Formats: sequence, structure tokens, C-alpha cells
Amino acid sequence: MPVSKFEVEFYTEPSGREPAKDFLLSLDKKMRAKMTRTVAMLSENGTELREPYSKYLEDGIFELRAKVGSDITRVLYFFYCGGRIILTNGFIKKTQKTPESEIERAKKYRTDYLKRKKG
Repeated sequence: MPVSKFEVEFYTEPSGREPAKDFLLSLDKKMRAKMTRTVAMLSENGTELREPYSKYLEDGIFELRAKVGSDITRVLYFFYCGGRIILTNGFIKKTQKTPESEIERAKKYRTDYLKRKKG
């Protein structure tokens, strides 16, 4: 069995909550299975994973993409040193454009993550 090149982690809030993990667990069985496979692909391919599975958004924030029928889900993430990938938050996509509020949330989580890693 090949060893993953990248380590995927869930961002954990100071309270202990893991927003991306909570989101994945809230999905129906089919969508959760599809997103879990996409996370595994990310773990294997890291920075090489491209559309339709992964897309760069802005300022170091990327989105993992999954679709089942007409349902579209996204999980946002960023890369951290040492081959780590941090999943920050997820949402059900309702519009063409990724909501700015979700990108801002991912940036806020990243800032918090980096601050606590250094501390």
C-alpha cells in the first residue's frame, strides 16, 4: 500500500470543534463517500490535484469539489509546511461563485491555526 505523500488534518477551533469534519459528517451517505474519496485523492496528490477535484480560489485557499446529481459540496483547505493539508470548513454550493464569507472563514481559521502553531 503506497504511503500518502501529504497528511490531511482537520482545523480545530480553540473550543475543540472541527468545522470541516462536522460538515463532512452532516452529508448524506453518497456525498460523504464521494468527498471522502476526494480527500484521499488530495492526500495522494497534494499540490498536483487539479480541477475537477480541486481549485485554487485566492490567497492560498483552495477548494475540494464533489458533486452527486445536482448537489455540489465544497471543502476549503490550505497547505502547511511539512506536507500538511488543513481542511478548514465546508458548505453546500448554491451559486456559481464560492461565497466570499466561506473564503473569509477559511482565511480566519488559517490565521488562527498559524498563530497557535507558532505559539
